[in-house]
Amino acid sequence: MGKITVETCEIEGLKVITPTVFGDNRGYFMEVYNYNDFKEAGIPEVFVQDNQSASKKGVIRGLHFQINYPQDKLVRCVRGEVFDVAVDLREGSKTYGKWFGVRLSEENKKQFFIPKGFAHGFVVLSDYAEFAYKCTDFYHPNDEGGIIWNDPDVGVEWPVEGIELIFSEKDTKWPTLAERDNGK
Repeated sequence: MGKITVETCEIEGLKVITPTVFGDNRGYFMEVYNYNDFKEAGIPEVFVQDNQSASKKGVIRGLHFQINYPQDKLVRCVRGEVFDVAVDLREGSKTYGKWFGVRLSEENKKQFFIPKGFAHGFVVLSDYAEFAYKCTDFYHPNDEGGIIWNDPDVGVEWPVEGIELIFSEKDTKWPTLAERDNGK
């Protein structure tokens, strides 16, 4: 029934997915995930865990990754709006250290596929947001890695002017990419 539209990004492996939405005077229906459609679109990964978070405006979560148990992620915003970011950490990649960002919202219903080898994070732009994502490996709490959200060498252009930012303590202590690469 569903079918999806897949946009490739400037960074190889990242994909923005737009589902087909069937709407009428009652509301709408869409397939959020159909393995066959995603496989046909070049995303054959098998997801084993679904997660969901709720956050208020200005919350930045990230930039996170799993070190020894990397995960492919399929992320979306089911309520509100976020600016979602992936940073290429794949060794030998021609885009190593580069970032890509996309607005995900309940209105645009877009999803963002982030393969293994990327740091991931988002900032909440609406007053409140619910964020959901699928992962191809289970979460291992002792396997977390990260880079600081405002690393000047990565240069993510977060659309946060005039927004009071809110962080977890952990997310204020991640190293820069250069510090990480130098073993600090």
